[in-house]
Amino acid sequence: MKVKYDKPSDSMTITLRDERIKESDEVRPGVIADFGYDGGIVRIEILQASKVVENTREVQFALDE
Repeated sequence: MKVKYDKPSDSMTITLRDERIKESDEVRPGVIADFGYDGGIVRIEILQASKVVENTREVQFALDE
């Protein structure tokens, strides 16, 4: 999984897996989901990320085992 914040465009991209994109859909205003050929989600893009992400310079992970 990769998380990338692009300051000039103020967008955050969360890539879950490396897969070709078949289609994209704006699932909520400013949130675009990209889907692969298997129908599963591949990537999420958040537009105007600084307005909805608390800290665009920090990513935290939590693993439950």
